[in-house]
Amino acid sequence: MFKQSLINRFKDILGEDNVLTSKEDLLSYSFDSTPDFESIVPELVVMPESTEQVSEVVKIANEKEINIIPRGAGTNLCGGTIPVENSIVVVLTKMNKILEIDEENLTVTVEAGVITQAINEAVEARELFFPPDPGTVAVSTIGGNIAECAGGLRGLKYGVTKDYVMGVEVVLPTGKVINAGGKTVKNVTGYDLPSLYSGSEGTLGIITQATLKLLPLPDTKKSMMAIFDKLDGAAETISSIIRNKVIPVTLEIMDQVTIQSVEEFANIGLPTEAAAILLIEVDGIEEVVERDAKKVVKICKENGAREVKLAKNEEERFEIWEARRASLSALGRMRPTTILEDATVPRSNIPDMIRGVNKIAEKYDLHIGTFGHAGDGNLHPTILADERNEEEMKRVHKAVEEIFDLALGLDGTLSGEHGIGIAKAKYMTKELGEDGLQALRDIKFSLDPKGILNPHKVIGAGDNE
Repeated sequence: MFKQSLINRFKDILGEDNVLTSKEDLLSYSFDSTPDFESIVPELVVMPESTEQVSEVVKIANEKEINIIPRGAGTNLCGGTIPVENSIVVVLTKMNKILEIDEENLTVTVEAGVITQAINEAVEARELFFPPDPGTVAVSTIGGNIAECAGGLRGLKYGVTKDYVMGVEVVLPTGKVINAGGKTVKNVTGYDLPSLYSGSEGTLGIITQATLKLLPLPDTKKSMMAIFDKLDGAAETISSIIRNKVIPVTLEIMDQVTIQSVEEFANIGLPTEAAAILLIEVDGIEEVVERDAKKVVKICKENGAREVKLAKNEEERFEIWEARRASLSALGRMRPTTILEDATVPRSNIPDMIRGVNKIAEKYDLHIGTFGHAGDGNLHPTILADERNEEEMKRVHKAVEEIFDLALGLDGTLSGEHGIGIAKAKYMTKELGEDGLQALRDIKFSLDPKGILNPHKVIGAGDNE
């Protein structure tokens, strides 16, 4: 427990209301959205309102060797904001200003605590477009999205968060503040620090501001749902669409377990007898959209789709994407514990990945619903279990490891968008090897020699060697 004199130092910097000390408040920040991990109650929660306040907080933590857990909305799924011993949680949600929308340079500059949907609404009012679209877009903060390098439904055509980060303001582990990058399209002055901090999960510095790239809003969109009686047909369609040089904005898959769960949850008329559905959207100028939509329909039918439903209006388009966004919530209602993974493979290996996950579900007698961003190879095998059942959870943990092994064996990766955190840190050598992981540790401890920023995340509990 911190001495009152230390707590008072933080109150002097932040104000009484921005330093939380009650048991209820501390407990609220002892976990994030990741299931099946032990929560550790932090010593203190602070809520800075400016970069200067973040800097002063970090200076004290560095002086006293107190661990710092940067946090946005806490929606991450890798244990990235779960506290460790002797830690302060630094919550950035009060730093929520959109500082500038620059229409000439197609950029927006924001504080880290801005909700991503607020950015979308602000720039779309000017007929501009911020493409990254994580499933938690309505609640997650942009700082958290950058720290995790969030992906989302539009990743196939437009890429992920790191592709839109042009500049960052970062508080280093010493409390010093740096600015890297900016509004210039070309910038090769030194190392690419905006890219380094994208996906760094708060282990190298605290992102307080960012300058983000915008695009013109697409002229038109067309959405459709392709219904398959065989899962293999849906899986093969994904590769076939890309092979035929059509790049949809979104190309999502839902298997039968997910379809049935969503329909029971939302009652929107999904075909519960189908083995799988693909949800597809193309965008751009009207002539190209019409051409690509016709080509996609043809490819779906050639690969066994028994029906392809085209959205006739915005209401039907909304229903299609609400079905996809409801997937996790719907699956989560079926059992007390939902383990959502995001192992990712090259697009061409999607069919083998889906088949492999189904075999793992059978092997360990587990209920696994699979959905996700199939067009960019990013699947979300979702294991439904009960963490109170020790025997079942042993099977779950074995299944998770086999899912990772399967993805890596198919030239894939441990995480496409959820990050590593503590949930996957122990598997890092499977992908990077010991020398690769040590390279990450060397970077971490060169910037953070005391190891106070989000300890044990990404690189595990390895020492500064």
